[in-house]
Amino acid sequence: MSRIPVLRAAVVGTGHRAQLFTRGLAERPGHVVAALCDPSPTRMAFHNRLLAGTGAPAATPWEPDRFTELLAAEGIDEVVVTTVDAEHDRYIVPALKAGCRVVTEKPMTVDAGRCARILDTVRETGNSLTVAFNYRCNPVHEKVRALLADGAIGEVLSVHFEWLLDVRHGADYFRRWHREKRHSGGLMVHKSSHHFDLVNWWLADEPREAFGYGRLGFYGREAGERHGLRRDYDRAHGAERAADDPFALDLAADATLRALYLDAERDDGYLRDRNVFDGPVTTEDDMSVLVRYARGVTMTYHLTAYSPWEGYRVMFNGSAGRLELEVEESRWQPPLSRISSSVGAVHGDTAAEHAGGARLTLRPLWQPPVDVPLAVAHEAHGGGDPRMLDALFGPVGPAAPEDAGAATHPTATERDGALALAVGLAANRSFETGRPVRTEELITD
Repeated sequence: MSRIPVLRAAVVGTGHRAQLFTRGLAERPGHVVAALCDPSPTRMAFHNRLLAGTGAPAATPWEPDRFTELLAAEGIDEVVVTTVDAEHDRYIVPALKAGCRVVTEKPMTVDAGRCARILDTVRETGNSLTVAFNYRCNPVHEKVRALLADGAIGEVLSVHFEWLLDVRHGADYFRRWHREKRHSGGLMVHKSSHHFDLVNWWLADEPREAFGYGRLGFYGREAGERHGLRRDYDRAHGAERAADDPFALDLAADATLRALYLDAERDDGYLRDRNVFDGPVTTEDDMSVLVRYARGVTMTYHLTAYSPWEGYRVMFNGSAGRLELEVEESRWQPPLSRISSSVGAVHGDTAAEHAGGARLTLRPLWQPPVDVPLAVAHEAHGGGDPRMLDALFGPVGPAAPEDAGAATHPTATERDGALALAVGLAANRSFETGRPVRTEELITD
């Protein structure tokens, strides 16, 4: 009986999102988390406790400045990058040069220069990169892709896409490092890269030009004062003015948030519970974008980060009809004070407390509309996370009959990552210049 070869993995960046990969790798045969890399020993210790909970051995903790040394000393075969977005290339590039298989959280990176560095390294080494666009693995999104590919509405001519982040999940981007575009590229890059990748994939097309308007209209000091929402505190922990603020995050009330962030502040000084109505905030919270694709399709897109409900609507207009998808990820959010992750989808990676449903409607020309049956998953990110892990690293055990094709769920390459990034970067440039921006001005590959 042949033995399954074991791949030695390094997880770089051990925050909240990295739990998915640490636990997911440890639970799958043929993988072992051999090393953790993070500025915070406290966060790495938390992830070692996760490993112990699965029965896996502890991983060796490493400092970021010794990452290249880590790869050789630990005999690393695969690297998962879940750091601050602006740091992705710092680890992707040396890992590719070392011959490792690399998986990075989305977005691939945050600007054109870093993107070029990654693409150049892929060309030089011949090694590929996988970007963790988990929404491709959502069964509802796979159904949309199949209908469009089968010509259910003929030739697709235009797309309208609206995404709403509610005042719990949306606000969370303004409590943490995402509030500064130098770290995240703003929501056009960090969050919307999910959506732009979906449209690129749904259409099997490439974006060519974007024009848009973006503003900070709800969060931040000025808007908070204008709307009468601002409380005078810097961060929620220990602040009396935050005690009954529904926008405040209570790190101490949640064991995971306490261990990963509150207890780790002594290591790197990172504050996870900043006041969303205080500065500095350079990320927009309301964005409208018009995108033109290579084959002439146009898309109107809007992202709102302060909605009462969370979800999205996407409509495809074609030569033979129209396809409409509406998903309610949370129908509303109650005005709880001092929220913690246990009461809902703070980060968006657990099912929301008041989750709604999904409806997909096919409207052919000259015929009555048809409600398309859907297999809706209420797991993390609409079932995208567990299916993505299966596609990346194989199943935990024998595949269930209803998901026997898990390994065929579509993963995204560095080219897909660059094309999704191109729309967000072009939109950001358009916000600044007031003119349409061609994607080739930013991503030249």
